[in-house]
Amino acid sequence: MRNFDLNTLVRPNVAGLKPYSSARDEFKTQGAEMIFLDANENPNDNGLNRYPDPQQAKVKEKLSEIKNVAPSNILLGNGSDEVLDLIFRAFCEPGRDNIISLPPTYGMYKVLADINDIENREVLLNHDFEPDVTAIFEQVSSRTKIIFLCSPNNPSGNSFEENIIEAILKRFDGLVVIDEAYIDFSEKDSWINRLEDFPNLIVTQTFSKAFGKAGIRLGVLYASGEIISVLNKIKPPYNVNQLTQNESLETLFDLDKIKSQVADIKSERMLLVKQLLEVNFVSKIYRSDANFLLLEVDDANKRYDQFLAKGIVLRNRSSQPLCENCLRITIGTKEENKKLIEVFKELDNE
Repeated sequence: MRNFDLNTLVRPNVAGLKPYSSARDEFKTQGAEMIFLDANENPNDNGLNRYPDPQQAKVKEKLSEIKNVAPSNILLGNGSDEVLDLIFRAFCEPGRDNIISLPPTYGMYKVLADINDIENREVLLNHDFEPDVTAIFEQVSSRTKIIFLCSPNNPSGNSFEENIIEAILKRFDGLVVIDEAYIDFSEKDSWINRLEDFPNLIVTQTFSKAFGKAGIRLGVLYASGEIISVLNKIKPPYNVNQLTQNESLETLFDLDKIKSQVADIKSERMLLVKQLLEVNFVSKIYRSDANFLLLEVDDANKRYDQFLAKGIVLRNRSSQPLCENCLRITIGTKEENKKLIEVFKELDNE
């Protein structure tokens, strides 16, 4: 970040791009009853016949109030995958640039790199599932545009140490994306509180996990106003539909319910850890700040099939680096977790 200059990171074609201006960009309602004949919409009112607000102003206004971040520092997308893809498309030159990801981690960073023809330089986390700063910067080149940090990490569940993340932010002259999909289940503070300290920082969050709205597909990106302006140039004009905007607003106005559910999940997580420590074929339970646990077992393939036969679907992560014989288990309801433990004990006694 010592020599950070956003202008040098933006793709030249994006820097010179004149974004599409939709009808709803050009005219915003002023509260008066208007006759809209500008967007070629069906005039028959059914609640959804009009195009949605392309900038999702009401949702951003409520998020701004909750997160203490200005609306100009917020970008919304069709799930986190869209906002991540926008970062690639705005800043990474296909066939030339590279990014760095830290396996084992969220698999879409690699997929999006492949889709956009960007080299993905993988640097393994250490055996504590923490970033190896020295190894990361050994892979940084003049064409490295982005470092992706998933914290709390998926599939390990741990949050990265603050001093490690800060060291990367201070040393790297490109963009550092911190994926905080699971931040609500952690005791750690969100990095959106440090946006003003680091102009190269991007933080992504989601409505899919703690908010319980995976079906509406809403991802959130927080960054400097300059970064948001670049991304707004290339985002589709109506990328967040009206149903999603309506549902997300209802969710944001009912935060007490969300906080209660998060508290229940965290309580169940603690209970599951205590009970799983008594299972003989579970050799290790990794520390989790997320709504899941990563377990090392004697034979992940065998145990996965056994649980499947009992009607319980787990995630076998054995194919991931550092995750040999590991199962990832989402924290379910109290009833689901009770059934889960019953099957663990049943299998343990066979």
